[in-house]
Amino acid sequence: MSEGEAAEVAAWLGGQAERVVETALARVFLTPEAAFKLKRPVNLGYVDFTTPAQRLWALERELAFNKPGAPDIYRAVRRITRKAGGGLEFDGPGAVVEHVLEMRRFADAAVLAASPQTVDGELAEALGRTIARFHAAAERRDRSGMSFTVPSNARLLEELAPDLGEGPVRELIARTNAEYARLGPLLARRVAEGFSRRCHGDLHLGNILVEDGKPVLFDCIEFNDELVEIDVQYDLAFLIMDLQFRGRRDAAVRVLSAYLDEAARSFPPSLWEGLAALPLMLSVRAAVRAHVQSHQGDVAGGRAYVAEALRHLSPRPPALAAVGGLSGTGKTTFARAIAPAVGPSPGAVILRTDEIRKRLMNVEPTTRVDASAYAPEFYERTYATMIDNARAALKAGRGVILDATFIDPELRARAERLAAECGAPFHGVWLDAPAEVLEARVAGRTGDASDATVEVLRGQIARLSQSEVGWTRADATRPTEAAAQAWLAEAGLV
Repeated sequence: MSEGEAAEVAAWLGGQAERVVETALARVFLTPEAAFKLKRPVNLGYVDFTTPAQRLWALERELAFNKPGAPDIYRAVRRITRKAGGGLEFDGPGAVVEHVLEMRRFADAAVLAASPQTVDGELAEALGRTIARFHAAAERRDRSGMSFTVPSNARLLEELAPDLGEGPVRELIARTNAEYARLGPLLARRVAEGFSRRCHGDLHLGNILVEDGKPVLFDCIEFNDELVEIDVQYDLAFLIMDLQFRGRRDAAVRVLSAYLDEAARSFPPSLWEGLAALPLMLSVRAAVRAHVQSHQGDVAGGRAYVAEALRHLSPRPPALAAVGGLSGTGKTTFARAIAPAVGPSPGAVILRTDEIRKRLMNVEPTTRVDASAYAPEFYERTYATMIDNARAALKAGRGVILDATFIDPELRARAERLAAECGAPFHGVWLDAPAEVLEARVAGRTGDASDATVEVLRGQIARLSQSEVGWTRADATRPTEAAAQAWLAEAGLV
């Protein structure tokens, strides 16, 4: 396609469009009912679309890779052909001038990048679990993806250093290389253990939309296998980094906790060990955005991402917190409120016995289970799994919050011993509220992983009266955010 034909195609599509979206690799022409993606004839080093054959290859792969996850959005690759009279049309008998990908038009506001503030707790939970299931179903591959991106980032950032800042760029490249070398054996083990899959590759808020209340992953990378045949945690890291950069650390840590609980159903226990690589992965993802933003003319944004990438390479030390209390005290809500302040970015992983129990039974988190799930043997297995998962996460440098009733004083002691074993500071908090308040909350609870009933609560009250809790107390009748911030200040975590 000549420059003149390229201009003609763009003008013809533009004449049908209400709006045109420009990206580094494509133009998307939005009509009332459809969106037509036209690949740009560019060569950016990590992608080469300079020939018609390369652009067609990319469009066909984009359709094939995205259709399983978003079948109602991705429609077909269309031919733009020459009319006998000299104009252009779709799929005519004349010579092919160019190809485009046709998609169903969806609301701009449905894309999460347009409204990151809408990622509430339930949506963050759904995002984490949806991505974990996507990864579990993906085909295994044999590379982590970092061996391509780390040197590619370095080269692209070096070219942009006069704009982004010579000092910060040099520091970022040197520290990234050192950390990548240090974590090399871990990354290689993860490939051997099945954590390398055909992933999305570009999993930020701009490539996730919500329809009918459910997250839909779209626009995965098709043009370079080294960018999608990657470690699943590196894939997830893009979304976590993006949420945190946009000021949504609370949503980022909720995504991470939900992802890990769901992924632990399908991946080996070394899932938790791999958290040691998360700071590097977050940093590399921020560095990707730094050069992408700069190439799009947003130098200030590029500098901000360089600074973000450097922050991720200096993570906070891990810490262990435990939130105990009777059913209905709001332990999980409290744990989620304090999670962003505990440990390195985006915050502490929450390990919740109510979710671990369902994970061990291989049922959905909100499925109600019978009393056998609370028999002494299974009760011990649930707590043992929580402690094991927490130990692995803490040793990987990740902050952890244990969310359980902790009525038994020995279980509270186990939590404290775990922190000492891992060399992490321990913060225990016990939530208090009157019995009548707790009974009303438990009776009205729906759609939650907890199976507690009013009868169960009364049994807890009877058991608790026989022991004294030595942890810091918090008033569970106060608004959660106020109680959480007061406790964080008292614990020296803010």
